[in-house]
Amino acid sequence: MKITLTGSLGNISKPLATALVQQGHTVTVISSKADRQAEIEALGATAAIGTVDDAEFLTNAFAGADAVYLMVPPKFGVADSRKYHQEVGHNYAQAVRESGVRRMVQLSSWGAHLSEGSGGIIGTHDVEMLLREVPGVALTHLRATSFYTNFYTSVGMIKSAGMMGANYVGDLKVAFVHPRDIAAAAAEELVKPADGAGHNVRYVASDERTANEVARALGNAIGKPNLKWVAFSDEQMRENMTSHGVPANRADEVVGVYASINSGKLGEDYWQHRPTLGQVKLEDFAQEFAAAF
Repeated sequence: MKITLTGSLGNISKPLATALVQQGHTVTVISSKADRQAEIEALGATAAIGTVDDAEFLTNAFAGADAVYLMVPPKFGVADSRKYHQEVGHNYAQAVRESGVRRMVQLSSWGAHLSEGSGGIIGTHDVEMLLREVPGVALTHLRATSFYTNFYTSVGMIKSAGMMGANYVGDLKVAFVHPRDIAAAAAEELVKPADGAGHNVRYVASDERTANEVARALGNAIGKPNLKWVAFSDEQMRENMTSHGVPANRADEVVGVYASINSGKLGEDYWQHRPTLGQVKLEDFAQEFAAAF
């Protein structure tokens, strides 16, 4: 198959490209950075250098592909994150429509079933809706749960305050996922035959644990067995982020995501459609965290 991937050589797209090339597929990787071309080619893939802001470029990059993997690259400098997601979603929908691609796999998120009250995830909901409007295409929304890798932002707090936390309680079970497990799921979905149009949802998670268990596992791995999880209020979380230079609108997005985890709203659909869990468990990630700590 001919498969085009967005996401450059990120934590998901790189292992995804590697797996697909090893399976014998013809893979094109889109990247906005020309200096990534050599590394992409070293994987056995073809580099398409351009941006997701350019619908014409995307159309050309998708042309001839049997399937495309679509993710919205993070862009922290934009003033309106939701608008940015909508713009990229429009570009993807246009490019798929004009290129004739028959299968799409979109990196989405748990909570994307919500049209409000999900903080920074609301833009991902909008992208889902935009892609569903493309006729004659088989579409999979790959709804990833909370990334283990988000805990890397806790390193500073652990080192300075000897604790970790966010605005959700420590005894609430949360679904976490590793990028490698997302890549594995994406690889499976991309090679499925595009037998019929329509969309389906596939949740992707690696483990289901409480934040208290996360603190214990990471603490044991870094030699701090007494590391505790602290549940902040929404306002405490917001103030902590803005005091460390996070723009107020971005802080509000993160606070909104965690508040919806705390209320149970974000995960309500996930718990009704729980997937088979992936390979990377919390204790496995804890070793990666310790290596980076």
